[in-house]
Amino acid sequence: MLGRKVAEAIATAGPHTVVAEEVCELTRSADLFVLNLECCISERGRPWPDPRKPFFFRAPPAAVEVLQRLGVDCVTLANNHALDFGEPALLDTLDHLDAAAIAHVGAGPNRTAARAAAVLDAGGMRLGVIGCADHPRDWAAGPDSAGIALGFEWVPEEASRVDADIVLVTPHWGPNMTSAPPPQVRDAAGKLLDAGVDLIAGHSAHVFHGVSGRVLYDLGDFIDDYAVDPVLRNDLGLLFFVELDARGPHRVEAVPLRLDYCHTRLARGADARWVRERFIRACAELGTEAREREGRLTCDLHPEASGRP
Repeated sequence: MLGRKVAEAIATAGPHTVVAEEVCELTRSADLFVLNLECCISERGRPWPDPRKPFFFRAPPAAVEVLQRLGVDCVTLANNHALDFGEPALLDTLDHLDAAAIAHVGAGPNRTAARAAAVLDAGGMRLGVIGCADHPRDWAAGPDSAGIALGFEWVPEEASRVDADIVLVTPHWGPNMTSAPPPQVRDAAGKLLDAGVDLIAGHSAHVFHGVSGRVLYDLGDFIDDYAVDPVLRNDLGLLFFVELDARGPHRVEAVPLRLDYCHTRLARGADARWVRERFIRACAELGTEAREREGRLTCDLHPEASGRP
């Protein structure tokens, strides 16, 4: 989330100030870096006219430099903030990403474009990425109208058409501020796995969840200006690395993060211990053994696990 106060920090202090270099070195070390961009990038548009909507996130064009510094290869825009400032701002976002050669999925000028997969090359392996969301319903892209890729029922057909070695689906699903995936999310994950999806990496809760099978239920937050829940600790997060080979995704390594106000750095000391204990417990509740090794939290991805309750 690069809008609101993060946007002010980018504008006043510069794009290089919001993520510590130690974190950027890690993200740039990956063959590919994919994330959920929960804002639009534009200087146009008006807040979406819904009196029930409390938050509106818009980042300046310089926010693209944050993504470039991180080494981002692809973003999903299938979320509840892509249209915060209407269709013009969403279309500007697509243009800014295209100009920076950053692939995007999950939103577009029409339904076909919003649902289309991106195909990325990772050291000779082709990774297909599909973005989707379960809300908000009135933001769904239409045959001739811009919006997000709403729903999951269309994903298996799109995944079957992707010319890739591995297909990643990255859904924006479930409610905010939950510590575990609710039954409807776990059921949706199981159906996607049954349909042949290789890897699922979800988001929306603002709190990282455990791993089950080839499902990373919620990646948690990476950078923001949000109020901190003293129990759920959404100011502590994880940077997830997934190891891929000819067998598919088979291992996760996660690095603890500390999300200060509009600035992200590595977590250390008591913060890192809290993240470790919570992640190991969250994985255990889903039947997965996680452990710490050389400062990273690791677990195996078992393809036989369905992800269902």
